[in-house]
Amino acid sequence: MNELLNSILSPEFFASILRMTTPILFATLAATVAAKSGVVNMALEGIMLFSALFGVIFSSIFQNAWMGLLVTMILGGFIGFILAFFVLKLKTDEIIAAIAINLVAAGGTVLLMLAFSGDRGNSASIASVQIPKFAIPFLKDIPFLGKALFENNILTYLSLISVIVMHIFMYKTPLGLKIRAVGENKDAAESVGISSKKIKFTALIISGVLASMGGYFLSGGYMTRFTINMTAGRGYIALAASAMGANTPIGGFIVSLIFGSAQAFANSLQLVKFPSEIAQMLPYLVTIIGLGIYSYRLMKKREKMSGK
Repeated sequence: MNELLNSILSPEFFASILRMTTPILFATLAATVAAKSGVVNMALEGIMLFSALFGVIFSSIFQNAWMGLLVTMILGGFIGFILAFFVLKLKTDEIIAAIAINLVAAGGTVLLMLAFSGDRGNSASIASVQIPKFAIPFLKDIPFLGKALFENNILTYLSLISVIVMHIFMYKTPLGLKIRAVGENKDAAESVGISSKKIKFTALIISGVLASMGGYFLSGGYMTRFTINMTAGRGYIALAASAMGANTPIGGFIVSLIFGSAQAFANSLQLVKFPSEIAQMLPYLVTIIGLGIYSYRLMKKREKMSGK
C-alpha cells in the first residue's frame, strides 16, 4: 500500500496522467467538433488506428517525426472526408459508415503492417522516429511541478493548446458559429444561406485531423512502434468524454482528464502486483459509470423540463 501511495503522489504519476490523457483529448476534441455540426463521428477509433500505423511508416520513410505527423493529419482529414461523403452525399447511415471504417482499420492495419514490416504483432522492425519530449526552460526547475507538468511530449502540449484553440474557434469565429448553427438547427442555418453540407464536410475533416494526432501520439509519442489494436477503445472513450463534457472543448478536456487519471492509476496498480486484468478494466469501468451518471442526469433534466 505504501508503494502505491508513493507512486500516485510522485511527479511521474501526474506526468503519466497527462500522457494518458493526450490521445483521448485529441479524439474528444474531434468528437466535439463533429457533434457540434450534428454528426456523431464514431469512426474515431479507425482514424486513430490508421494514423498510428501510417505515422510510424512515414516517419521511418522520411526519418522525420514531423513528416510522419503531417502525413497522418492529411490521412485523418481524408478519412473524415470519406465519412462525410458517404453520410452526406450517398445518404449512408452515419453509424454504419463509421463502423465500416473501424472494421477496415482493424483488419487493414494488420495487413499493411505485415506488408511493410513482415511482422504480425508490432512494427518493431520499422525504424520509426519518435516525437521528442520538451522540457520548458525555467518552469522545469520548479520542484515537483517541473517534472509533473513541464517535461512532456510536444504532442501533449499541443493537445492542451488545442483545447484553447478549439474553444476560440467554436465560439469566436464565423466558421465555428456556422458549425454550431448547423448542428442546432440545420433548416434555420440554410434559410440564411449557410450550406449545411459544406459545413458538415468541413467539421468532419477537422474532426479527422484532430483524431489522427491522437492516433499518432500512441505510436510516435507514447511508444515508438505500432501494435495491433493499440487504440484499445480510446476512440469510443472519447465519444463518451465529449458527450459527458456537453460537447464543449473545456468540458471535454475535464472529462478526458478523468479518464486519463483512471488509466494512469490502473498502470500504478500493476506496479504493486494488483491483478493486471482488473487493473486494465478500470478505465472502461470508469467510462461505463460516467456514462451511467450522465444518462441519469440527462433523464432527470428531461423529466424536469417536461414537468414544466
